[in-house]
Amino acid sequence: MKRKSENGLKRRNTVRRSIGKIILTLLFPNRCPVCDNAVRLRDGLICRECKEKWKVIQEPFCFRCGRPLVAREQECCRDCMRKHHAYIRGRALYRYAEVRAAVYRFKYGGRCEYADFFGKKMAEELRTFIESVKPDCLMPVPVSRKRLNRRGYNQAELLAEVMGRNLGVPVYTDLAVRNRDTVPQKELNAYQRQNNLKKAFKIKENDVKLSTIIIIDDIYTTGSTIDALAEALQGVGVEKVYFAVLAIGA
Repeated sequence: MKRKSENGLKRRNTVRRSIGKIILTLLFPNRCPVCDNAVRLRDGLICRECKEKWKVIQEPFCFRCGRPLVAREQECCRDCMRKHHAYIRGRALYRYAEVRAAVYRFKYGGRCEYADFFGKKMAEELRTFIESVKPDCLMPVPVSRKRLNRRGYNQAELLAEVMGRNLGVPVYTDLAVRNRDTVPQKELNAYQRQNNLKKAFKIKENDVKLSTIIIIDDIYTTGSTIDALAEALQGVGVEKVYFAVLAIGA
């Protein structure tokens, strides 16, 4: 009798939560990451008309960084042929040029709700890659305290949390900290980017003995941020570092 009562209570609580979620969605509808208009309730996280407007990166792409390639016989992009990366390999969901406006709103315009669509889409499209790596955890690129206070959230952390839930992979958000508020990478050339990030990250002791980590970020341009964080992780005993990003410059 007690078990039936408990099950009934659980069902009622579930119904209440569902109704509450519907009411909140009606009052504060999600914004479509493509057009930024309010999404109809029946459409979910993106307007039905916008679903096919962005194309996910398909082969051929660079074996190292996931950047789209023109020729199928190429293995790596020009950047990866010239430069040694600290990470092993990575993948990207979209070309940055195609989603630039949405990423800007997501990162600087307070559209943190975009993370639900972006993170779920990354989990769906990059699942095969992520599962092949067998990561111990996902780890978002940290932002400085100053930038976090100004923006109110870390967009990479939001993506990682949604991906982790959809993939069943742990997310570690406090393993690394950003030592200082570096100059935004978009304002620097490739050489300046590398120097800008020297000793920018501090890694806490690897007490849980993590061996394989996938770094999560929103944008990959030259890979300097991923490389700097990968080197810091390797310094505390992490053997294999990969990455997954929302968009990559192509």
